Amino acid sequence: MTLEEHLAVHGPPPLLSGHGRRQDHERAERLVDEIGRSGLLGRGGAAFPTATKMRAVAGSRRRAIVIANAVEAEPGSLKDKTLLEAAPHLVLDGGVLAAQAVGADELIVCVSESARATVQSTGQAIEERRQDPDYAAFEGLSLQLRTVPGHYVAGQESSLVNYLAGGPAKPLFTPPMPFEQGVKRRPTLINNAETLAHVALIARHGAPWFRQLGTAAQAGSALVTLSGPLAHPGVYEIEHGASLSSLIEAAGGAMAGLRAALIGGYAGAWVGGERLGAIAMSNEYLAPHGASLGAGVVVLLSQEACPVAETARLARWLSDQGAGQCGPCTHGLDALATSVELIAAGDTQARATQRIQRLASLVQRRGACRHPDGAVNLLLSALEVFRGEFADHARHGPCDLCARPAELPMPVRPVEDGASRRGGSRR
Repeated sequence: MTLEEHLAVHGPPPLLSGHGRRQDHERAERLVDEIGRSGLLGRGGAAFPTATKMRAVAGSRRRAIVIANAVEAEPGSLKDKTLLEAAPHLVLDGGVLAAQAVGADELIVCVSESARATVQSTGQAIEERRQDPDYAAFEGLSLQLRTVPGHYVAGQESSLVNYLAGGPAKPLFTPPMPFEQGVKRRPTLINNAETLAHVALIARHGAPWFRQLGTAAQAGSALVTLSGPLAHPGVYEIEHGASLSSLIEAAGGAMAGLRAALIGGYAGAWVGGERLGAIAMSNEYLAPHGASLGAGVVVLLSQEACPVAETARLARWLSDQGAGQCGPCTHGLDALATSVELIAAGDTQARATQRIQRLASLVQRRGACRHPDGAVNLLLSALEVFRGEFADHARHGPCDLCARPAELPMPVRPVEDGASRRGGSRR
């Protein structure tokens, strides 16, 4: 949407007055309270309460910075790119409102440098606003678009802080957390692009309107990137609590039998095909299956794919994507990937899966960031859901399906800033 089209559909946002030290504190607090009543949770993966984050930054009473995080380095995720290409002004409205609410005088929109269409549409939207004399949303606010390397950990919050400060796009050791000391050593609010779009809508329509959809624990709607053997894979907006079956039906139905679904992306968990009919898309319903919606990624795996070969390729890709700053990433993920590759090849010793579980216990909760934890979560989930297939490969070696093309998306992409020691991965 152009700015004119955006305003025709949504109307102007209820902008607060002033940025930074000129902030209208009373109106800012009312907006944050409304966000809190809405129950809005972050859409970047962690599902952290948005209002809690905003209060932490606003409470510092220092000049803050707001970052709209649309790097979206998760393979198989297209929701933020789609949102900024289709409705960039909704994200910008949310960013401006968030900046006013926390007393920020800078808004930085971060997009992956490889997402050229997203960079173009976002840049055009920013320029439209700068040229519109009747749209005073930028008074006292510095707005800029920054492109960020596209490797897996580049979109992590502290990676963005490090990169925007002139360093590599690698996670920083914490504390301090970004809300305490982020870009330019100032309190920094980092919100996912979809989260900010919801902020813009809640500011217009209110918390009760937002809560008309979703569940008590997870209100509102969410954007989900659905891929796999489907008639129409793509980005869908769902109500939290909607069934996975209804989402698949909206995409034209599965074109092949389904072996499993990966819920939550590459830090998520597998759910076996026999359970898919009972899955509801919100965290309270996914938790008994060891899964969460995460950043809204659902990848369906067909019966024609070998889950062991897919897991081996994915384990190696995740190992390659590490920042190489700590032992769990440098040594642990590599050892885990090697162990899975040995099982896939049938060249393994007895008790191979027990070795993976032992290595996983040494990696979990010991990394500088959450990347090792996410990789371990995914691998342990695969061992559980595909237990029979792993045992068969350990005994008999590769199966007939191993030679088929990979179904899980793993893009060929050079990994910048020394984040990998092996280079790109193969699709």
